[in-house]
Amino acid sequence: MQPHFIEFITVGFGLILLMFEAFTKGNKSQIGLLAATGLAVILAMLFCPAPSCCPVPEWMERFYSDDQTARFYKIIAVTSTILVLLMSVDFSKVLSKFTTGGEDDSATGEFYCLPIFACAGLMWMASATDLVSIFVSLELVTISFYVMVAFMRRNVGSLEAGVKYLILGALSTGFLVYGIAWIYGAMGTTDITLYSSILESEAYHLNYLLFGIALILLALGFKVGAVPMQLWIADVYQGAPTPITAFLSVASKAAGFLVLMTILSPFLAADATSSTVSSILLIMAGATLLYGNLAAISQNNFKRLLAYSSIAHAGFLLIGVATQDYNAVSFYLGTYLLMTFAAFFVLALIRSEEDSDELEAFDGLGKRNPLLAFALTIAMAALAGIPLTAGFWGKFLIFKSAIANDISWWLLSIAFVSVAAGFYYYLKVVKAMYWNTAKDNTSITVPVITKVVLILLTAAILILGIYPQPIFSLLGQ
Repeated sequence: MQPHFIEFITVGFGLILLMFEAFTKGNKSQIGLLAATGLAVILAMLFCPAPSCCPVPEWMERFYSDDQTARFYKIIAVTSTILVLLMSVDFSKVLSKFTTGGEDDSATGEFYCLPIFACAGLMWMASATDLVSIFVSLELVTISFYVMVAFMRRNVGSLEAGVKYLILGALSTGFLVYGIAWIYGAMGTTDITLYSSILESEAYHLNYLLFGIALILLALGFKVGAVPMQLWIADVYQGAPTPITAFLSVASKAAGFLVLMTILSPFLAADATSSTVSSILLIMAGATLLYGNLAAISQNNFKRLLAYSSIAHAGFLLIGVATQDYNAVSFYLGTYLLMTFAAFFVLALIRSEEDSDELEAFDGLGKRNPLLAFALTIAMAALAGIPLTAGFWGKFLIFKSAIANDISWWLLSIAFVSVAAGFYYYLKVVKAMYWNTAKDNTSITVPVITKVVLILLTAAILILGIYPQPIFSLLGQ
């Protein structure tokens, strides 16, 4: 089977599932389990290398690649989508409440189909090597998110989040289109694989090129949540359904950084543009780190805390892009998936049980349910970068790369202060669970799906904290 068939299979599966949903009645959350099962099969296909007899067709080689890095990000995309679907099944009570008023879940069926189309776009984006194909796949993802963010139509916060995401998303799309146009005008092609040779030949317009790169940085800054395009993050994260917030935080960020690395790689390697582009990235990284961490410190809403912390993590990742250590960036994103989803699975359950995202809803969780408290503690420790967790290695590799490339002392200082700030606001959650007294001491029952997923994610965070080689192996190291 040819590699690109996986994307077509994913889209076809989504369409079949959408038709199935339209002609079925009863418990719509079962569609989520069916969707997760189908994507699990697709995930297994990604771990099977394409046979040498079935390479990428010649007519697709211009805008499609099937290398190790592309497969790694496809694995992230599919895994994230499976986890989102499983989380949505246990979140169905809240979805029903804000769609049909809690009477039934007849209006929630599409919610379990839309992530599949977003996943297809993310997978195609991972293999894209042409600016046009990047744009098309990115818009497929973005349009799906427009609907999912505003899906809880009886919730004012969700509708507000959807409108903000639509307006700012459209703005970023405009920046992306204009950026592509300027780069095309400067380079004469949208094929990214040709840019290195063009830059060597000097057959381009430097000023036009730099302006186009600046526009694309603004557009992709929106996707990854980097300053100055981060203003939507907190409100959208808080208003969107919790599973979609997790999806935005992980899959969308991973795809954005992959596109960023794909587009900027030839410009960071060329003498004429490397200094300017890397300087812009480092300034963005410093501003993003400062904004994300300072804003997170004062948060008492768990969703907003995770939103601002995701901005801070984007700052660390931008350092990795600027230093061209793409393996460090990829490793960071792989571990970020595990610890972020562990946190969001606990949050989704607390949101369903307590009808609140505030930190006070986590008071006394250590007594009410030790498993949830332990899983969230490990997730917070990993996000903070504490040793013996997977998150430590991600930050370690970024700092190693920064020091090896003689990054400015001011940026390293900001990065170290950011780590210290992260310790404060992440461990604030741990303090609430074990030291604060709960208003209600009733024990919390954990559904089977959430329990199994949390055990697996927690185990993975701890195992990779001791032995990170499995992720390096997926990256071909």
